[in-house]
Amino acid sequence: MRRSLAGVALAVTSMVALSFLIPLAVLVMSLAREQSITAAEQPAAAMAPILTLTTDPDDLRESMAGLDRAEHLAIHLPDSRPIGTSHAPADLLERAKRGRESISQDVPGGGWIYLQPVVLPQDRVAVVENYVPESDLTRGVAASWTVMVVLAIGLLIGSVLVADRLGAKVVRSSKQLAQASYVLGEGNLSTRVVPMGPSELRDAGVAFNAMADRMTELLAIERELVADLSHRLRTPLTALHLATERMGASPESGRVEAAVGALEAELQAIITAARTPLAMGPMGRALRDAGSPSPSPSGPSSPSSAARDQTPGERCEAGEVIRRRAGFWAVLAAQQDRSCTLDIAEEATTVDLAHDDIAAVVDALVGNVFRYTADGTAFAIAVDRTAQAVELRVEDAGPGIPDPDAALARGSSTSSTGLGLDIVRRAASATGGTVQIARAALGGASVRVTFGLSTDIARSTRRGRRRRGGKRRV
Repeated sequence: MRRSLAGVALAVTSMVALSFLIPLAVLVMSLAREQSITAAEQPAAAMAPILTLTTDPDDLRESMAGLDRAEHLAIHLPDSRPIGTSHAPADLLERAKRGRESISQDVPGGGWIYLQPVVLPQDRVAVVENYVPESDLTRGVAASWTVMVVLAIGLLIGSVLVADRLGAKVVRSSKQLAQASYVLGEGNLSTRVVPMGPSELRDAGVAFNAMADRMTELLAIERELVADLSHRLRTPLTALHLATERMGASPESGRVEAAVGALEAELQAIITAARTPLAMGPMGRALRDAGSPSPSPSGPSSPSSAARDQTPGERCEAGEVIRRRAGFWAVLAAQQDRSCTLDIAEEATTVDLAHDDIAAVVDALVGNVFRYTADGTAFAIAVDRTAQAVELRVEDAGPGIPDPDAALARGSSTSSTGLGLDIVRRAASATGGTVQIARAALGGASVRVTFGLSTDIARSTRRGRRRRGGKRRV
């Protein structure tokens, strides 16, 4: 924009300067010529009275020497040689004598000549000639033109500098507003701008700040509402606790109590997350980059803590988190007579995601196995470690997924695997990983999730990987 404004100022100033300079230059040349001609006519007119008194060459030379601007003055007497140097063509002299009229015109070779006839006694005619060289006709013109050109250049430079300064203010204000909009889109709700520049951009800055304030206010109200609604669920949870106490000590009551405790922990995570300061974590950025709407997780396959915002820089050991979540699902697997195999690499599996995000991925994948396969269907969980990534595989012996591409593309449906897989996809994208669906060795679906290894771990020296405990039943 600065370059465009400077170009416009240069073009406009150039046109204005040229519209004045060209006529002014012509006028200066014309004035210089007229002044030179007027100055040349005066000595010729002064010699006319002297010729009426005397035609003596010596007297005439003495009179010519006393006149100003008489260096090119010449007198043509009848029947004698001219006094001084003549530059007039013979035909012009003859015309002036015969017609007895003053003649002034340019002569070939450059310059201007003035012929003034003087009638002497006995009807004789003398001619006074004054020649003005071309250099005298344009004396001072070059200097005047130089001054005008310098002034025009100064005017052009000044206009460009002024336009550039004005453009710099506009560009600076526009860049600040654009940068603030980008930062706000990244999730930094505390960003604001300092209104500056032209009045229109200042108004835009004030409007941007008001919009950001209103967004923060609305999001805070929404999160507080979520926390309040979640808090209401504590009453039925308390009733469940009392019911399990009345059930007495039994394996079934113990499992119910454990499930209620897990549900209460998840509920507390929702309240805590809803009341934390608004921020944008890796999964939030992955959601924005993917262009998909925020899910509304429900049920064991998509706990609400997986979709919450988190503080950038969180990391966890994916293998340990997956081991704990597999233990949770093993209880339900035993009740449904499902065979569950766990295989976790022994090497460090640190990823740049929070504990809750990894847990959400495992719950989404295993929860889909429980939801969409029959009781007794076996499944397996495996964690591998490569030089740059951590790979999680959840396989089952069910019917599989007919259209893997469509399943990965969905994210808004609440009646299929699309919602859980959307949580998985966002978590993988947040670390630069991918999600792939294929046919499992067990015969059903195999969901392979790749997480980018944490930077510190990826840079460390890698040793040969070992499997911890091989495969075991849980």
